[in-house]
Amino acid sequence: MAKKQFLKGSALSAYARKKAAKLGLDGKGMKLADMVWMIQEKEGHASCFKREKECKQNTCCWQLSCGAKLS
Repeated sequence: MAKKQFLKGSALSAYARKKAAKLGLDGKGMKLADMVWMIQEKEGHASCFKREKECKQNTCCWQLSCGAKLS
């Protein structure tokens, strides 16, 4: 099984824009955090990016840039 690769920096921003577009969301001109929250909500998840101190979602594609400590 392949190891999950986490993204950061410009690669994460590009991924977020692409993911938003696939979901029919317009993330143009948005800050990364705002775009990620919008994507998380559209996918039925809590909009927790950079809002929590601890995270139990060890497969979250936003985790590396989030800053939450994995618990």
